[in-house]
Amino acid sequence: MATIDRQATTLALAHALSAAERGLAVIPLSRTKLPALRSPHRDDPDPDPTSPPCHGECGRFGHGVYDASTDPRRIRALFAAAPWATGYGIACGLDPHRLIGIDLDTKSGTDSSAALRELALRHLFTIPETVVVLTPSGGRHLWLTGPPDVVVPNSASRLAPGIDIRGAGGYLVGPGSRTEHGVYGTAPGTAQLAPAPCPRELLRLLTPPPRTHHRAPPATGQHGQGLVQFVLAAHEGQRNTRLFWAACRAYENGIGPELITALVEAAVRTGLTEREARSTIASASRMTFPRPGPPENGTTPRTARP
Repeated sequence: MATIDRQATTLALAHALSAAERGLAVIPLSRTKLPALRSPHRDDPDPDPTSPPCHGECGRFGHGVYDASTDPRRIRALFAAAPWATGYGIACGLDPHRLIGIDLDTKSGTDSSAALRELALRHLFTIPETVVVLTPSGGRHLWLTGPPDVVVPNSASRLAPGIDIRGAGGYLVGPGSRTEHGVYGTAPGTAQLAPAPCPRELLRLLTPPPRTHHRAPPATGQHGQGLVQFVLAAHEGQRNTRLFWAACRAYENGIGPELITALVEAAVRTGLTEREARSTIASASRMTFPRPGPPENGTTPRTARP
């Protein structure tokens, strides 16, 4: 087992160095897909809660995605400090590529690829040929690039159920990484491609407008009616997906509470039970406005991961 791990570490380092040559900043990952190095501040006595979290200013390793680098010497030093690493993460949102990861998951029981195609049809964009990484669970990571003046946030199932976004502060598991579930690899014919620019209409979906606390418009407004019609048009197999997506958009636009009744009635007309509809809308509410949680590993900043 130790020999296999050493081989996996050697291969992970080689893949990480190759990615760095393409301008992709990397960090070592453990078999769990988490950063291999723990926070150096986890045992700090009585940390000052008013101080900003350290993002590596202390000069030590263990700051998650903030350790990411394209410098071969630093990368070798990171892996030397984590000889148990069997994979590597690629930081998103950094120059020169400003990588955006579209994570199409399969574990949620939804057809995330179909959901992405539906979004593309609805918003009139096409996913270009780009790097595609295949995950051990059967999912896919699509690599896109963003413009220098746009910051894409991380999100989980906000765009649609089963579609997670890796943006600034997040990372993607790099191809060639070995995890406890298997090996990540590039899809045939995509390894030599450069990450393609993110379509403009998709970029708009990935960068929602800032939330405000203004009085919400009435649910009978044009946008609210459009969301209701979107749910009513659902076919069997799409009902929960469409309802979840519409509810997320309603809450993001400040009309979620006013639109609940109309969305529930529309969902029931498509064949869902009232209980199922209300449960899906409640999930959308929690996803859109997540409760803040305590920081992980002491003062180590949270980073989004696959």
